[in-house]
Amino acid sequence: MLSKHSANSAAQNSNVWTITDWDRLERKTIARSLRAGSEQDARNVIVKQARLVMRTYSTSFFIVSRFLPATKRDQVEAIYAAVRYPDEVVDTFPIEPPERLRLLNCWAGWYEEGLKAPTIEAALEKGVPSFLASFTRVVRERGIPPEHYRAFLDAMRRDVEPRPFETLDNLIENYIYGSAIVVGYFLAYVYGSKTEDDFQRALRSARDLGIALQLTNFLRDVSEDQRRGRVYLPLNMLREEGVDELDASDPSQHAALSQVVRQLASIAASYYASAHKELEAFAPDCRLAIHACIKVYGRLNERIALNESAIKHRESVPLREKFQVLPPSKYWRIPLAFLIR
Repeated sequence: MLSKHSANSAAQNSNVWTITDWDRLERKTIARSLRAGSEQDARNVIVKQARLVMRTYSTSFFIVSRFLPATKRDQVEAIYAAVRYPDEVVDTFPIEPPERLRLLNCWAGWYEEGLKAPTIEAALEKGVPSFLASFTRVVRERGIPPEHYRAFLDAMRRDVEPRPFETLDNLIENYIYGSAIVVGYFLAYVYGSKTEDDFQRALRSARDLGIALQLTNFLRDVSEDQRRGRVYLPLNMLREEGVDELDASDPSQHAALSQVVRQLASIAASYYASAHKELEAFAPDCRLAIHACIKVYGRLNERIALNESAIKHRESVPLREKFQVLPPSKYWRIPLAFLIR
């Protein structure tokens, strides 16, 4: 599963791309797609570039997605690229807030154009960015409600002019829904369910996993978020620990903040558990990837909760622990995936 604020991990990555890098990739991808001999060839070009985006920005998600069947994996990579770029606009590009909003609004307009275009080529000729041209095919083919991506872009806009959230319920309803829950829904439509009757259970699992992932990423990046002017720890929980105004750089607040982090990590753990409980609702060919995602990020959540220095130190899961959640018979896929360009 994906969640907004995997971007913060990218911010720590020396491989993070500049806006010039993204523009260069886009021009190259469009040129190659328009030279492709068919709709499928054009899609293959874009998917390969989307795979590069995922591999660059999220080692964990890249690893777990290798265990999806090829067609679904391609569609997941298309989704990833479509959410990655707006996230970079908000979090990474060195531009002023008005320009961030302008780029997001342009992206939103291109999304609508992409939905109306009958083919990838037609979308590209209308000026739709390649990753949106590919993503809107997935939206149409999988029957993803178009309003879900609109909700995602609304969450990105809220990050341009951030405000704190009074309670956890308020945070979930007014931010996590757009930043993570709907992204989980995208994936649920791609993964599919065991039977048609199980689909609502799969959506519930996707919702719970989206909340869990987002909470874990918030807890991982308290200091980094504050430097961006954002506070995602609920204000009422901070006040209960005696913190009226968050200052993650203040050592006198660290004990109280650690207590809030542990409380939220416990809540996230309950969401991971409820997501895993409904795992059987998904199509069998996707369960291994979802299980691995729950286990890898659940382990990250545990490490954050146990680390007294989590406010100062950005926690991560060692690669060997990521491998431990996977069947040994599948290990060969990981180095192969990183080797193939």
